[in-house]
Amino acid sequence: MTSPLVEVAADPALDLLRGRDLVVLTGAGLSTDSGIPDYRGPGSPNRQPMTIAEFRSGPEARQRYWARSHLGWSRMGGADPNDGHRALARIDPALLITQNVDGLHEEAGSRRLVALHGRIAEVVCLDCGDVTPRARLQERLARANPGYAARHAAAPSRPDGDVDLDDTEGFTVPGCEVCGGILKPHVVFFGENVPAPRVERCYAAVDALTPDGGALLVAGSSLTVMSGFRFVRRAAGHGVPVVIVNRGATRGDDHATYKLEVGCSEFLTALAG
Repeated sequence: MTSPLVEVAADPALDLLRGRDLVVLTGAGLSTDSGIPDYRGPGSPNRQPMTIAEFRSGPEARQRYWARSHLGWSRMGGADPNDGHRALARIDPALLITQNVDGLHEEAGSRRLVALHGRIAEVVCLDCGDVTPRARLQERLARANPGYAARHAAAPSRPDGDVDLDDTEGFTVPGCEVCGGILKPHVVFFGENVPAPRVERCYAAVDALTPDGGALLVAGSSLTVMSGFRFVRRAAGHGVPVVIVNRGATRGDDHATYKLEVGCSEFLTALAG
């Protein structure tokens, strides 16, 4: 039987990508091999992430968010980079744009990187702007809610350091240590805009690609949200080849030079050689 890696290695998409300047865009599908579920992959249940409007709506919504995140963080925080992350670190593209907030690309050694939606490992105060490590808040949440994690250890994991849990009543959420204000993970929620400097850096990298010498590679993203899809549209509009590796249809399929329904880890490992 032919191995998946051998099948991937024979794909013409690899011939197109090798030797070109690359910009790579990654999504949640790249981290599933690290045990972190995605939102829209085949077989994924319907999940509605919290929007920024809901998070700001009142203490009850924030209690629900932090109770679930308190449990999910310990699982995401313990995840390790997989073969796809390590392969991308070896490939070292001109720019790696990730929609993921798990920090696994950085842990794998990727250098030229834009974390488009921020990093879950940081917490920001919405009132004074103070930024602190998430691990510090995790300790405060554990002290304020003794035994909570043990009681809900069986709650199923969800994407972005979350769990599937309805019993959040009574969960205590501490405020900012500087001003007592509202704490939020330092990530871009649905309904928020990606900071302009990040977008501009990504556009600049895509605009530097040429049709004959460059390519945009998408790995593990359905491109449902505009924050990532806009770079595919930009590259295709300039005649730059676009290769999409994702299990399931994506919003960018009509723009793709090649679309592959294969695993990200296998494809990237073959590309890294």
